[in-house]
Amino acid sequence: MERKVVYTEKAPKPVGPYSQAIIAGDFIFTAGQIPIDPKTNQVVQGDIKEQTKQVLENLKAVLESAGATFDDVVKVTVYMRDLNEFSAMNEVYSEYFKNSPPARTTVEVSRLPRDVKIEIDLIAVKKEKK
Repeated sequence: MERKVVYTEKAPKPVGPYSQAIIAGDFIFTAGQIPIDPKTNQVVQGDIKEQTKQVLENLKAVLESAGATFDDVVKVTVYMRDLNEFSAMNEVYSEYFKNSPPARTTVEVSRLPRDVKIEIDLIAVKKEKK
């Protein structure tokens, strides 16, 4: 199976030995995204809604670079520092996944990179056009 690295300037640059996403066959696997503004490389300050929006915008840019959209997403994993903020996160999340939302797992974790409130990764399936 062919593997292809996905990279876009419209999402934060990887800060370690990983790719923004990998295309393997028809699957797109994204790295976890945190609420970093790719223009400033700074964490977006604000509440869970603002941070969730930035994470999803980063993922949108990675998906677009891979030739996919949120409609192609089949699985999402959400990591949150505080599940008491689940409803607010879910309000923003639902704006991005309106049609046939993907399967999702949401877990509370003790800490995330740069002490952000949220990190999200996803898997999408996109058939190559021949």
